[in-house]
Amino acid sequence: MISTSDFRKGAKIEFRDAPYEIIDFQHVKMGRGGAIVRTKLKNLKTGGIVDETFKAGERFETPDLEERSMQYLYREKDLCYFMDMENYEQLPLTTEQLGDARRFLKENMVVKVLFYKGSPLTVELPIFVELMIAKTEPGVRGDTASGGSKPAVLETGATVKVPFHLNEGDIIKVDTRTSEYIEKVK
Repeated sequence: MISTSDFRKGAKIEFRDAPYEIIDFQHVKMGRGGAIVRTKLKNLKTGGIVDETFKAGERFETPDLEERSMQYLYREKDLCYFMDMENYEQLPLTTEQLGDARRFLKENMVVKVLFYKGSPLTVELPIFVELMIAKTEPGVRGDTASGGSKPAVLETGATVKVPFHLNEGDIIKVDTRTSEYIEKVK
């Protein structure tokens, strides 16, 4: 059981028969009444975000969640196949279940798959991934003075902004949470 006093960003609760993750919360003390907790919750099944208000001290069950390390194998139409690293079972996930994570999935990448009551929910990527630039316009001499950036398509199909001096074939580190270029990998 988790109480509203134990709420933290990233904590997970069972609410309305579904697993939710706390994105944001705020304890509010009313003038005469009791305290309340305003929260922003993300439904881990659907990805939807809701605003909810609870009375202080309200208690919730912790959801039956399990994380497993799995290796991304390949994509076939709208299904992406993953292999369990312990028992070598293969598991297909739809592109809807992957959400934005599919933009940075590279073959043989090890990711964490979140399961709720035995069925897969979503994929958690590493914070940083190293990907090759597949297509970008060449930088023009003199452009670097402005410190600007240009779009680059990565080997997975994702598009990120990179500095002008980078070219096709360069390998870069990308933050998967923000889709931002971090640095060039040597």
